[in-house]
Amino acid sequence: MNQAAVTIMGLEIGIEERVRQLLECLPEKDGALIPLLQRVQSDQGFISPEAVKAVAEELDVSESIVYGVATFYAEFKLVRPGKHHLKVCLGTSCYLRGGQSLLDHFSRKLGIRPGKTTEDGKFSLETVACLGCCSRSPAMAVDNVIYGGVSLDQTDSILAGLD
Repeated sequence: MNQAAVTIMGLEIGIEERVRQLLECLPEKDGALIPLLQRVQSDQGFISPEAVKAVAEELDVSESIVYGVATFYAEFKLVRPGKHHLKVCLGTSCYLRGGQSLLDHFSRKLGIRPGKTTEDGKFSLETVACLGCCSRSPAMAVDNVIYGGVSLDQTDSILAGLD
């Protein structure tokens, strides 16, 4: 049995039990892999190795199948997100207007590559294909607040304003 636990409403329960609870909310086990992974991620913020093992056991599939699905879809995160989540748009418009420079600046400043979280758990960084505001490129989002037409100096100010 894993020693990993989650806290739900102030109570600590094993990850296996929590996955079981999430699975019970689904209409059936057949075809439940993606919906179960979505629920685990929604519940915990990411899909931990312990959760992968618990999902595999509950659905009676191999861990490699669970990892295969979790890594195929960009929506799934296998790394715990930081307190502040930074997204840099690298869609065509944003890329042409400095999106890659924004990403490089964040990577240098935070000391992480896209898809990673700082050691202190404060920031995570990722790239996205579009934030939906191409006319204001380059665009980025911090904790789901979108900023358009940002310069490198503005990114420093935005980061400085986060606790």
